[in-house]
This record gives sequence, C-alpha cells and structure tokens, in this order.
Amino acid sequence: MTLAPSVAGGRDAVTERLSPNFDARPAGTPIDILVVHYTGMRSADEALDRLVDPAAKVSAHYLIDEDGHIVRLVADTHRAWHAGVASWRGATDVNARSIGIELVNPGHEFGYRPFPATQMTSLIGLAKDLVTRHAIPARNVVAHSDVAPRRKIDPGELFDWAGLAAVGVGLWPQATSPVVLTTEAAQKLLAEIGYETVDLTATITAFQRRFRPARLDGALDAETGGRINAVSTLCHRA
Repeated sequence: MTLAPSVAGGRDAVTERLSPNFDARPAGTPIDILVVHYTGMRSADEALDRLVDPAAKVSAHYLIDEDGHIVRLVADTHRAWHAGVASWRGATDVNARSIGIELVNPGHEFGYRPFPATQMTSLIGLAKDLVTRHAIPARNVVAHSDVAPRRKIDPGELFDWAGLAAVGVGLWPQATSPVVLTTEAAQKLLAEIGYETVDLTATITAFQRRFRPARLDGALDAETGGRINAVSTLCHRA
C-alpha cells in the first residue's frame, strides 16, 4: 500500500492519503453517528485506490488495514461519502452526521474472513477516541447494514460487536430471555432502536447480523424477539 509519511508516531501511527470525495457538512449538523464498514474488495490497495478515486465518488474518514495500520482519508469536519442511501433514528442523511471507518476485509464476495486482532485493536483505539471527541452515544455506533438493511451486509456476522461494546464502544446485551413479539411490536421496537422498517424481513436480518450472528434468516422467533427487546431497553438507557 502506497501511503504518505506518518502523521503520528508510535505503534498506532496514522498516515494520510487524502480523498477528494467529500463535501461540507450542513451547518449546525452534529457528528453523532459512527458507521463501521468492510471494504469488500480483493486487497487493501484496491480498496484504497477506489476510496481516493474522484470518479468513484465514494470515501470514508478512515481505513484500517488488517495489520492495524490506519489511513486518514477525510477530515472529521467534512462529510465523507460512505453510507449512501441510509437511515438511522429517522435521519436520512447519515453521511452528514457520521464518521465512517472502513475495515480492510475481502467481504462476502471475495472470501469473507474474521477481523484480525491487530485490526480490532486499532479500531478500538480509534473508535474510543472518536466517540469521546464527538460525544457519539453508544446507540449510534452502528454497522453499515444497520443503516442500510435493504442494501448492505457489512461489516458482517464475523465482526466482534460484543468485544467492541466491552471496551465502551457501542451496545451489546449481556443477557437476554426469549420474548414472543408480534410483527407490529417488533417493528415498533426496531424503529425505536434506530432501524428503518420498510422491509421488515431485511431489517430483522440486519438486526440478527449485528446481535444474533448465528441466525440470519429474518425470522421473528422468540430468541430474536428477546434480543430486540433487550437492545431496545439498552437504547433507552444509552
């Protein structure tokens, strides 16, 4: 990967390769969402080249390689183009109010695999800094699939959301009990958590991918219902 000189020393060094793919955040819009993605491309070089290609019209604020190296692409103060058509807690311009982090991973198309410990360690350090600096609430630390359940599946079922929550970034229910929910009740709770519910099966699948990764069928069984109920309760406290 061809990178600019380091702009921060030490093991967690950050380099810059600035992308032209950004614009101004609307005046007065808070930065209150953190979106985690995977690159879904064959290599880190291929992903990085795309994120800085003006013709691609996509970017993120940061990219983290599998060896833990962090590349800053867009300044936090600017709106990067990473979430696309998305919604969270009723906000439809997710890019305007979010920070986007891309994790190098080939994704489901090119050989999806677990995220290495070195990569997760760097993500934890960066994410903790970002949620502190921007006062991002735990309920707004989300997957790309959370904000775009009909289009996206990243960072996928192998991502360690529980581990991230254990160090204070995002939410994870520690214990759940089965709960039988009606379709209407599930839709209401999922919307309260933050999800759009245009296609409820897609939304339940996205929820499962995040909070019940062993089952990705979009079925509203009692175990999934219990987890929806538990996460909703956490969100009211966060």
